[in-house]
Amino acid sequence: MRSKKSIAILLGIFSSLFFAVTFVINRLISVGGGHWTWTASLRFFWMLPILLALVIFCKELKPLIQVMIKKPMQWIIWSTVCFGIFYAPLSFAASYGPSWLVAGTWQITIVAGMLIAPIINKTPFRKTISFQALCFSLIVLAGILIMQLSQAKSISYEDLIIGTIPVIISAFAYPLGNRKMMQVANGRLNAKQRTLGMTIASMPFWILLSIYGLSLNELPTESQALQTLVVALCSGVIATCLFFMATDKVRKDEKALASVEATLSTEVVFALIGEIVILKISLPDIYSLIGILLVIIGMMLHSLKK
Repeated sequence: MRSKKSIAILLGIFSSLFFAVTFVINRLISVGGGHWTWTASLRFFWMLPILLALVIFCKELKPLIQVMIKKPMQWIIWSTVCFGIFYAPLSFAASYGPSWLVAGTWQITIVAGMLIAPIINKTPFRKTISFQALCFSLIVLAGILIMQLSQAKSISYEDLIIGTIPVIISAFAYPLGNRKMMQVANGRLNAKQRTLGMTIASMPFWILLSIYGLSLNELPTESQALQTLVVALCSGVIATCLFFMATDKVRKDEKALASVEATLSTEVVFALIGEIVILKISLPDIYSLIGILLVIIGMMLHSLKK
């Protein structure tokens, strides 16, 4: 199990590298005037044909369909939670803060995954949640709080709240949807199949969101369409498949699963580097850097924990 956990953690870190593309490009789109409804929905519209072609090429479509038709409503509900309720608020938040701050705040998902596990598995909290893991996660949360307090000096209180609440919603939606879908799939699908199935099942949500965007007289720009294609490839396909592979490997070990989810904290570093290189932002102040360091330390402790 230790070897399996190490491989899962490594996969989680690689997925974080590609996930960080989301935060940087979403901020780039926002700065360029692209509306968040299209930033969110176009990613999944792009993902659908890419994943479909990949799964068909691997001759894995028929088993996926057979699994999906057995529990269609559960697929729709939990795929919408994991993809829709996760990504739409995250895209909205990109309009109100730098990518590294959004990525940092989203690390609440580490604690969220631990808190919802006893509810999903219907087991006592003390048997599911490791006190040691909870302490490490509190270090991560302390880092997030320091980053938020530092950022509060440069933006309005209202923007800070509007940019934070949606990220917290996303932070709970992603592990909830992912864990429920692992139960629904029950190991019968690989990461590519599950990602495609969840993309298909969440399509009603993305169609409704795009209709909402049209009702606001907002249309996607050409650059936004191209940028969301990059996000779809890097984050939607590569990162999601890697992360699902990682969580599937340790799906029966709650402590290892919590450690894999903790690897998402490395997104903060990758997002910060990306924003400095691509958007040419200045370095965060000393307090923000301390916050980022605490997030990284918390993640490392999670990863090294036996």
